[in-house]
Formats: sequence, C-alpha cells, structure tokens
Amino acid sequence: MTLSFQSLGLSETRVRNLEELGFTAPTAIQAQAIPHLLAGRDVVGQAQTGTGKTAAFALPILERIDPKNPAVQALILTPTRELAMQVCQATRTFVDDKRVQVLAIYGGQSIDQQISRLRKGSQIVVGTPGRVIDLLSRGDLKLNQLSWMVLDEADEMLNMGFIQDVEKILNQAPVERQTAFFSATMEPSVRKLVTKFLRSPVTVTIEQPKAAPNRINQVAYTIPRGWTKARALQPILELEDPDTALIFVRTRRAAAELTSQLQAAGHSVDEYHGDLTQTQRERLLIRFRQRQVRWVVATDIAARGIHVDDLTHVINYDLPDSVESYVHRIGRTGRAGKEGTAISLVHALDRRKLRDIENHVRQRLEIRNVPTRAEIEARYLDKLQGQVREALTGERMASFLPIVAQLAEEFEPHTIAAAALQMVYDKTRPSWMASGSDPVADDAPRSRGGGGSGSDKPKPVKRVKTSANSN
Repeated sequence: MTLSFQSLGLSETRVRNLEELGFTAPTAIQAQAIPHLLAGRDVVGQAQTGTGKTAAFALPILERIDPKNPAVQALILTPTRELAMQVCQATRTFVDDKRVQVLAIYGGQSIDQQISRLRKGSQIVVGTPGRVIDLLSRGDLKLNQLSWMVLDEADEMLNMGFIQDVEKILNQAPVERQTAFFSATMEPSVRKLVTKFLRSPVTVTIEQPKAAPNRINQVAYTIPRGWTKARALQPILELEDPDTALIFVRTRRAAAELTSQLQAAGHSVDEYHGDLTQTQRERLLIRFRQRQVRWVVATDIAARGIHVDDLTHVINYDLPDSVESYVHRIGRTGRAGKEGTAISLVHALDRRKLRDIENHVRQRLEIRNVPTRAEIEARYLDKLQGQVREALTGERMASFLPIVAQLAEEFEPHTIAAAALQMVYDKTRPSWMASGSDPVADDAPRSRGGGGSGSDKPKPVKRVKTSANSN
C-alpha cells in the first residue's frame, strides 16, 4: 500500500497544497519522520541530501506554527549560506498562509536588512550559526517564543568547526522546545550533541543509497610511486575529457593550487569555496550550469551548494574520510537514468580505504594506470574520427567540395583528407603534445593493479558528439 501525506497526519489543507505543488507521495524520510514530529517527539534523522529532508521537518513545523504570532517560533540551522537559501526557498513553497513568513539569515548579506525583516515579523528563521549568534548578541533575534529547533546537515556543521556556536545557540533556546537533527552521517560529535540537547529522541535511519553499477562507472587510477596527484591528474583528464566535472579536494588551499595548475594548462576550470562572496558564488554556478566553465574544484563543504543537472564526472582528487561521503559525492552524477563516471586517484596508502569503499558499494572498482602519451594520442585520434563522421552527414560539407575538387587536380584525395585531419588535430590536441613539455612519462612505473577487477590498460572513452575545442 502506497503511503499518502494525509495518512502521515498532515491537515487536509496542507495535503491539497502539496498536491497542487505536484507532491503526491512522501519519501522514506518524510514517511518516517513526519508522524513523530507531529506527535511532539524529538527526532534524529539520518539520510543523504536529496532524500526530501527539508519537507520532513518543514511540513510539521508549518502545521504547528501560529500565523497570528509574528515572533520567531522555529529556528533552522544550516552550515552554509547556500543551504540556508535552499531550505528557506523550499519551506516557502510549502507555506499556504500569507501571514507565515520565512526568513534566511547569513553572512554576505546586509545585516541591517535582515534586522528589518526580523522586526516586521518572521515565524520561521533559517540561518548559519555565525549570523544567528551575531543577531542574538545584538538582541535583534529573540528566541523566547521558540518552539522548534532544527539542525540540518549536522555532521557538516560540526566538521566546519561550528560546534561551539551550535551549543551556544541551543543553550539560549527555551528548554521546552521540540528539536530535530538531520545528518547524512552520525559522527561521534553529532551523537554527543544528541545526548546533551535532545529529549528521548526517535531515531529515523534511511538506508544509504548504493552506487548503481549500471549508472555510475567507478574507476580508480593508481598513482605511480614518486608522482604527485597533480601530475597524475593531467593525463587522466586528457584521456577522459569530461564534459562537466566536479573535482573534490580536501582543503581550500588544495582547491586554489589545483585550479591554478589546470587553468595554466588551458582547461576551463574554476574553484568554489567559502571565501567567495555570495555574488561570486552565484555567478560561478550560473557559468557552470551554462557550460561556460566545464570543471569546478571544491571541498565537500563548499560543494553542498552546488547542484548541476547532467554532471558527467565526479573526480575524487582526494578520497573522502568516510565511505558515506564517497557515496554522497558520486551520487551527483548518473542521475535521471543517465550514465556518469566517478574517478578516484589512489596512492598505495589508499588501498585499504579503497577496499572499504568497494565493500560498502558492493562493487569492485575498475583499476587503471595513469594513461601514457600514446594512449592519449589514440584517444584524440578516435575523437577526431567521430567528428569527421558527424561532419560527413552535415549540411555544411557541400560548401567545401569545390575546394577539394580544385586540390584534387594536384593531389590524391586521400592525401588531401589526411592533411585536413592533421590541421584539425594539431589545433585540438593538448598543448603539451606540441610543445614537448610532456607531463606523461611513457616509461613510468606501471602498477600491477589489485583491489579491483578492471583491465590495467585504460579504455579510451568514445564521444559521439564533441566540441572541436578541447578546452
């Protein structure tokens, strides 16, 4: 029997509003969490991003909010301004009473503007810890009538070093309140907060999604002894040639250094991190979604604000600390029935972590060696052949037939075709192939594999349709 929102205890008015918005059946986290929250219980929900967590806590809050009271009645904490805006916008879509106001407060926006909105009345506030504390200390954010507290992405909140801020906010909230923590993983620090601040909570756990082999091609490239990751990544990117890629690194500094190196090599890439202003972040996301930037380098924390359709590649430049984070990362590709590729760079010391990942996703990753110069050249020739096949069926080819006819008076047609291909190839191949500054060593030590069941030799990825410009 399929569950309905009405069976969860939501009001008929709320259910009708959800149906008008196109929400007909609850997700797993919604089906399990909403009844407990409506019953007044504290809840700990463990589920990945994208499982409908926002509605799981927003709908019960909206059911219990008093529209006549303009005071802050619910406070939702998020680790980043991007998530605060997303949660705020999502919650607003569920509001069916114009008297209920939802406000997002975060750094990077005028605090005076936020204070003005608070004074006019906002029953639900979504904010980042730093800005929430600023407004609490000024006396402009008052929690004396608060009845709901929610920590969204609790694990990331604590990983970012917000634990003291979070505890300070929780201590200032009324004791008689309902509290919910939602997190992709349950780290010890999160469990410690649960024990300290939640009252006999109900734990709701949604099974972590496994990477689907038929949608996500998972590959691990072994880095030769003595090589840096940056040196190994360059030929891998030349071979794979991702249309769009999200490259995960561990630190902001690594993001800046890698982005600089890739840009110097002529690639269309930019970095996404917390030091960017809100305007810069939004501008970068627009450029990424419109394919003006092909690749983005980001940390796990910063990447929480990046949502791009049709992402072809996820690259683990640095492997994550937990297998759950690995699944969360690669789940950004291979969506909506489309295929995606997840690439991980692996040192010898990473083999144990790689085995843990394989056990978790119940799949052996294909192990490959860093591609050689010959393999990359073969990849570009294969790409060029595909482009020629496409041009042969196009309408513009007729415009060039008179030139071929004229040249054919002096040269063989095969020779003319080969010369034209050489001209195109010289313009589209990587600059290092022409300059001689080769980042790929054909005689580099080759790994013997292990830890996966793939071929040692990289398989060039065929493109049906590609741009003539490799950057």
